[in-house]
Amino acid sequence: MPQPPQPPRRRRVVSRGEVVRGACHYFLRHGTVDMDALAPALAVSRATLYRVAGSRDALLGDVLWRLADGLLARARRSRRSTGVDGVLEVTRRFTAELRGATPFRHFLRTDPETATRLLTSGVVHRRAVLAQRAILLEAGGVGSAGSPAGLAELDELAYLYVRVVESALYAELLSGRPPDFVRAERAARAVLLHGR
Repeated sequence: MPQPPQPPRRRRVVSRGEVVRGACHYFLRHGTVDMDALAPALAVSRATLYRVAGSRDALLGDVLWRLADGLLARARRSRRSTGVDGVLEVTRRFTAELRGATPFRHFLRTDPETATRLLTSGVVHRRAVLAQRAILLEAGGVGSAGSPAGLAELDELAYLYVRVVESALYAELLSGRPPDFVRAERAARAVLLHGR
């Protein structure tokens, strides 16, 4: 006797936010994002995961930024100083947290090409510059935002500042040298003082 036709399987609808949250949890446990393992963990097909995420790089960029942004928000709330010292205080707190994050260190060590691409020229870097611009505005007394020219200078200052911080954070990744945060802070202070 022939079997009656089976109703079509319903595809699980998953939002980008759910995918990013699930990928964040996965990254915190494994220090990477494996799309083949993440799809069943989210109860979706691999095709659905790629359709929602776009690509592994796009998803990893969102994951890295979401996790970094949480650390950055905590550092900003903890800031006690203003002006240049306030900006440097936020950076000190943020970099200390990030350097202590085992999943992040694992990612840098095991996937250096992807890390370099995403952290220094991709979405994470661009978002870091925008966040730094906001930090400069919050701190007061750093940069000038009173005119279009002042905003352009503030954007440039934020970009330069982030590059200095990246040079220390990712020193081993970029040059094979250990990070020198004392030297990087001196350089970052000089950038900020020049931008006043």
